[in-house]
Amino acid sequence: MKHLKTFALAAGLTALPVLALAQDAEAPAAGVSPETQYILTTFLFLVAGFLVMWMAAGFAMLEAGLVRSKNVAMQLLKNVALFGIAAIAYWAVGYNLMYPGDGWSIAGYLGAFSMTTLEPVGVAATDTDLSYASVGSDYFFQLMFCATTCSIVSGTLAERIKLWPFLLFCVFMTGFIYPIEASWKWGGGWLDAMGFQDFAGSTLVHAAGGFAALSGAIVLGPRIGKFNKDGKVIPIPGSNLTLATLGTFILWLGWFGFNGGSQLAMGTAGDVADISRIFANTNMAAAAGAIAAMILTQLAYGKADLTMVLNGALAGLVSITAEPLAPSLFQALIIGAVGGVIVVFTVPLIDKMKIDDVVGAIPVHLICGFWGTFIVAWTNADASFGTQIFGFVAIGAFVFVVSLVLWLLIKAIFGLRVSEEEEINGLDMAELGMEAYPEFSKG
Repeated sequence: MKHLKTFALAAGLTALPVLALAQDAEAPAAGVSPETQYILTTFLFLVAGFLVMWMAAGFAMLEAGLVRSKNVAMQLLKNVALFGIAAIAYWAVGYNLMYPGDGWSIAGYLGAFSMTTLEPVGVAATDTDLSYASVGSDYFFQLMFCATTCSIVSGTLAERIKLWPFLLFCVFMTGFIYPIEASWKWGGGWLDAMGFQDFAGSTLVHAAGGFAALSGAIVLGPRIGKFNKDGKVIPIPGSNLTLATLGTFILWLGWFGFNGGSQLAMGTAGDVADISRIFANTNMAAAAGAIAAMILTQLAYGKADLTMVLNGALAGLVSITAEPLAPSLFQALIIGAVGGVIVVFTVPLIDKMKIDDVVGAIPVHLICGFWGTFIVAWTNADASFGTQIFGFVAIGAFVFVVSLVLWLLIKAIFGLRVSEEEEINGLDMAELGMEAYPEFSKG
C-alpha cells in the first residue's frame, strides 16, 4: 500500500506541468496581433465604403422621385457624373489636402498638394504601418464621404441648373472645398486642436453640403412657378414617390456604413461592440425622426405627409451622425425625433424665404446638421456647446462664402441657369435631348 501511495504521488507531480499547459492552451488570447487588427480595420473600411457608396444610389432615387418627369434623366446623370468627378478629384488632390499628416502647407489650415499613392502590390507586414489600415481602404472609405457632400448640393438645385456648370462646381467642391474644411477636424487641423467634435460628419459632410446648396440656390433663384406674384408658395409635386421612398431606405441602409465605419477600428471586442452600438443608435434616430414627422404633420395639417416623413427619417440620421456612439438608445430617440420636428417646421420656413430647395436638403442637412453638432455636448463629455457652435459657424462661413464666390464666377463666365423655355420644356430635352419617361406621371 505504501508503494502504491508513493507511485500515485509521483504520477501526480509528473502530470502537473501537462495539466498547466493544457489550461494555458484553453485560455482565450488577450487580444489579436497588430497585423490582424490591421486586416480587420481594413476590412471594416472596405465594407463600410461599399455601404456609403450605395448611398449614391439613394440620393439618385430620392432626387429622381422628387423632381418632375421631364427632369428625371438629367438628375440621374448629375448623380452619376458627380460621383465620377469626386473619385478623380479626391485622388488628384483632395485626399492629401484632407489628410496631410506632417505635410501641411499651412499648419492646421491647408493640407498637402499631392496625388494619392497606394502601398506596393503584395506589401509585406514588415513594410507597412500596422497601426491603422491600408491606404487603399482609407482612401476608398473617405472618398465616399466626399461624394456624399456633393450629392447634397445636386437635389437642391434641381430642375433649373445647367449640367456642365454644375459639374464644374463639383470639381472644386470635391477637390478643394470639402477636403480643406474636413481637414480642420479629421485631418488634425485647428478645429481638432480646439476640441470640436464631429464623429461622422453632421457638420463636415452634411452641413457643408447644405451651405454649398444654400449659396447655389440664392444665386440660381427659384424654379418658374414656385412662387406667385403675391409670394405664395405653389407646390410642385415630384414624379414618383415610390422612387423617393426607395431612395430613403437605401440612404438609411448606407448610413450604417457612414456612421459605423467612422469608428475607424475593428481590432478589439470593444471596437466591435461600439460599432454595434453605433448601428443601433443610428437606426433609432432615423426611426424616431420619421415617426415624429408623421405625427406632427398629422397634427398640423390633418393628414400625414409622405415626403415630410421621408425627410424626417433623413433628418434623424443627420442629427445622430455627429455623435452616434455616446448616446443611449433613449437619447438617440430624442435626438432623432427633434430632427424630424425641425424638418417639419423649417421646410415651409425656407419656402417663406423664397429659397427653392427641391428635395428639402437645406432643412435636412444644414439645419439638422447644426442640431446634431450642437447636441453632441449632451452625451459626450469631451465636447462643449460653445466649441460646437463655433466649429459649425467656422465651417459654415468658409463653405458658404467660397461656394458663393464660385457660383457667381461660374454664372458670370459660363452661365448657370437654363433659359425659361428650356426649363418649361424640361432639362431632359434641353440638356440631354431626351423626352420625359412615359412611365412617370407628367409634370
